Amino acid sequence: MTRQIAVRLPDELVSFVDEVVGEGRAASRADLVARALEHERRRILAERDIELLSRTATEPDELAGLAEHAARTPLDDLD
Repeated sequence: MTRQIAVRLPDELVSFVDEVVGEGRAASRADLVARALEHERRRILAERDIELLSRTATEPDELAGLAEHAARTPLDDLD
């Protein structure tokens, strides 16, 4: 499901969005905005993970399993 929202952006950002869409690097304005928001959501979640890990890990070896898992995780969906 999707919902339509109205967002006011500065002229220079709208010009940038239109340029990216015009170059074919995004399917539409909505596509580019959704991708940017998803990117920001992942960044915020990663910051939360880092904060949590920094508070709970007392020894470097405690993060070894996480590092091994991350090294095996494909990054195909990242822009």
